[in-house]
Amino acid sequence: MKLRWRFGIIAGLFLAVFSLYPQMKMIYLRGAEWQGHYAYNDIDEVAYAAYLKALVDGRPRKNDPYTGRDDSPDHPQPESLFSIQFAGPYTIAVPARILGVGAPWAMTLAGAFAAFLTALVIFWFVGAVAGDDWFAMAAGLVVLAGGALFAGEGAIGEILGSGYSYPYFPGFRRYIPAMAFPAFFGLIALVWKLLDKEPNDRRTFPSGRSALIAAAAAICFGYTVFSYFYVWTAAAAWLASLVLSYLILRPDGFRSDLKWILCIGVGCLVFLVPYAYLLSQRSHTMDDVQLLVLTHAPDLFRVPEVISYAVIAILMAAALIGVIELRERASVFALSLALVPIAVFNQQVITGRSLQPIHYEVFIGNYVAGLALAVSIGLVVKGIGDTKRFRPAFAGLAIAAAAWGFVECHYTVRVLDDVNVLRDEQMPVARRLTELAGNSPDRFQQSVLHFGIAEADDLPTIAPQATVWARHQHVFAGVTWEENKERYYQYLNYQGVTPKQLAAGMKSGDDFVSVIALFGWGRHTDRLNAAYKPLTFGEIEAESLKYADYIRTFEPAKAINRPPEYLVVDAEMPPALANVDKWFDRDAGERLGRYMLYRLKLRQ
Repeated sequence: MKLRWRFGIIAGLFLAVFSLYPQMKMIYLRGAEWQGHYAYNDIDEVAYAAYLKALVDGRPRKNDPYTGRDDSPDHPQPESLFSIQFAGPYTIAVPARILGVGAPWAMTLAGAFAAFLTALVIFWFVGAVAGDDWFAMAAGLVVLAGGALFAGEGAIGEILGSGYSYPYFPGFRRYIPAMAFPAFFGLIALVWKLLDKEPNDRRTFPSGRSALIAAAAAICFGYTVFSYFYVWTAAAAWLASLVLSYLILRPDGFRSDLKWILCIGVGCLVFLVPYAYLLSQRSHTMDDVQLLVLTHAPDLFRVPEVISYAVIAILMAAALIGVIELRERASVFALSLALVPIAVFNQQVITGRSLQPIHYEVFIGNYVAGLALAVSIGLVVKGIGDTKRFRPAFAGLAIAAAAWGFVECHYTVRVLDDVNVLRDEQMPVARRLTELAGNSPDRFQQSVLHFGIAEADDLPTIAPQATVWARHQHVFAGVTWEENKERYYQYLNYQGVTPKQLAAGMKSGDDFVSVIALFGWGRHTDRLNAAYKPLTFGEIEAESLKYADYIRTFEPAKAINRPPEYLVVDAEMPPALANVDKWFDRDAGERLGRYMLYRLKLRQ
């Protein structure tokens, strides 16, 4: 069947609107006071945007926007998560730099583009398999608008009173995993395009065209390799699952198909060789923050896996009643997709290593499970008879999926409304810092002490200066975990926080920021690893004593990091600055919106 692409475009436009919804919400909330910042969908986006800003500024691939320690012949830097996963940010940064687009707008537009293109690719694949463009449009909306639902996350928790409305459309987190999604689903669609021929028909299929399709599939895999770890490993799991499904079901011509899959696999290995080299050059900081757990325990009952079990049951039941034929290629593909969540959540049974499986649950496994469900339902409907008579139901399904998308928007975007407004309010400060930096050769090394947690995290997205401490600073290669802690000690000390106050905040559970900064994300929540251990009062007391020892002998001139040249505080709730004034001469300051910007000069 020849697909009518207007249906895919409709699905893509809805998904683009969902991606832009947080931005539209912030502009609505700010009104005439909007300063031009982007609304983030996830708090981790600040680090991605900061790295993107550095690339737009022409800084090297191995850069650290939070410390200003960029790679150079005199000061070579190790690889980081960002420098290894460079494909997505470079895809955005290169055209942004050519067109003169800043990081905020680049983030906004890239998210909408990725959402639109992903919906279009899913439409192409499902339409080719199920043979109906109405159903393909509905499937694209269901898979992407239902991504959070398929992970047991998002709005459903608050609606049912069982959880918290977060995250917002996890697949749209910019640019990870958003930019990798079109390539991931493009890989699946291209492999289907290559293999969707009966043996006799494939002899007439131009061999050169087949080779081009296989090469394009390998390139899609390569793009995911240098975009996001969890997406490329899910892609590898799918290829392995496809081979396994072929060996189990043995469709006609399966030996010929396996040869093509093998060729694609060889092409995929080509990209893994440089990836392995970059990984071997990684910073030890990467290992400190990745929360690798050594375990062989199975993990069988996450929501995407439950969906996978349902898909397998649907395929088996449909085959038993004669609606589908299991040995058909479409059934093989549906089964292979259903096996992916089970594989990624249980690979540790063999490897003995589990790495934050929540990322598979929220950022890729849920979408693969949703696609497997859509494809299996499409095959059942196709097997019943003419799909045209079901088009009113397909239209209703598309409308329901779009409506659910707006429900997700309503519940999950508001969680970040306040912090997005706060980030936009500091734009005048960031612009002024950019002016003050000018073209100074050390503008990326100049340092800002910002007492706002969310604002300091976000500052490198606009201003060129480094920060004394920021919440996502430790994910770059510029600092070790110990230096990150030392910088946080300084951040607390400049605010006048005492060791006793530090310990009390962590013991009460109110100060989760200190828990993250001093013990890591893995000690703050049990979502990130299976070996989660709550903090003990003894550990908290020991850390507060280390902090006390540090501030007792602290001198900014002798610190591992450069002393700050600027200070930013909330003018509406000004903090005590006695500890800043102890070490620095502070000018009268500038009032910029709700913030005060001071210039600091270290006393001799």
